[in-house]
Amino acid sequence: MFAKIIRTNPVYAERWHRFKNHKRGYWSLWIFSLLFLLSLFAEVIANDKPLLVSYDHHFYFPVVHSYPETTFGGEFPTEADYTDPYVLELIQEKGYVIWPLIRFSYNTINFNVTSGSVPSAPDAVNWLGTDDKGRDVLARIIYGFRISVLFGFVLTIISSVIGVFVGATQGYYGGWIDLLGQRFIEVWSGMPTLFLLIILSSFVEPDFWWLLGIMVLFSWMSLVGVVRAEFLRCRNFEYVKAAQALGVSDKRIIWRHMLPNAMVASLTMMPFILSGSVTTLTSLDFLGFGLPAGSPSLGELLAQGKANLQAPWLGISAFVVLSVMLTLLVFIGEAVRDAFDPHQSGRKS
Repeated sequence: MFAKIIRTNPVYAERWHRFKNHKRGYWSLWIFSLLFLLSLFAEVIANDKPLLVSYDHHFYFPVVHSYPETTFGGEFPTEADYTDPYVLELIQEKGYVIWPLIRFSYNTINFNVTSGSVPSAPDAVNWLGTDDKGRDVLARIIYGFRISVLFGFVLTIISSVIGVFVGATQGYYGGWIDLLGQRFIEVWSGMPTLFLLIILSSFVEPDFWWLLGIMVLFSWMSLVGVVRAEFLRCRNFEYVKAAQALGVSDKRIIWRHMLPNAMVASLTMMPFILSGSVTTLTSLDFLGFGLPAGSPSLGELLAQGKANLQAPWLGISAFVVLSVMLTLLVFIGEAVRDAFDPHQSGRKS
């Protein structure tokens, strides 16, 4: 469907052509999409439960369903612990087990590290080592990457919708609505977000949705300025005045005639807003005011690297992942900006 829209609309076709000509941004989009797609299947890639268990001519899928130990001839009715040698021996007597590529989840503790102490260095079992609690670093990076990107996506979409709505309302109506709106934004943008999060964290244990709600309250202003400026410019155009004279509703004028112009500037900023959202979550986790303790987090991994300088693989792993992620997002943002800029036609990067 996307390809059909591009083929039938010459404007979209030209923008897509300019985006593809920006080689750095084009390949960054593919690389980032591939990494994000892989992280969506984190449970299949890194898990302490097998993908498939064949026992007594029956097939079981522990990744998607819980099975009691008695299913495999054990003694307890609780969920089977597939890391227990006793359970594995029971299964292998009458079948076999297919494991994920990484046999650790983000919260799995490896009690049999080769060094005998944690954090342990990278080896054949834990490819990027373990953290100070014995959890596999690579598994936590995969899960943490997914949470960071999903948090950034949701925060960017919600804050962009609110920002576009507020900016469009201020720019179209102007007058007192614009004046009062600008004064409110000036006051609201001066609120100390970090201090408020610290204070609220003492009353409520933060989680994904709690953090998202708090961040939305302070991040929706990023697009208000550009959308407001575009609407202030467009509302004096002749086609807008003609539509008003013909009795076209304000809602239809805003939605059909003015918003498409403002969306060009909005779309060019969204990759940068996404990278800022990821950075914000990482910073909060690093300071200890982000996701609950034990959650897979790149910021928490950075904090462990700071606290365990004798284990450089912790800080280096988190730094490399964040650097690659943010670099890809910045390159994508540059390509989107050039794609929507008519003066960039024919330019190659």
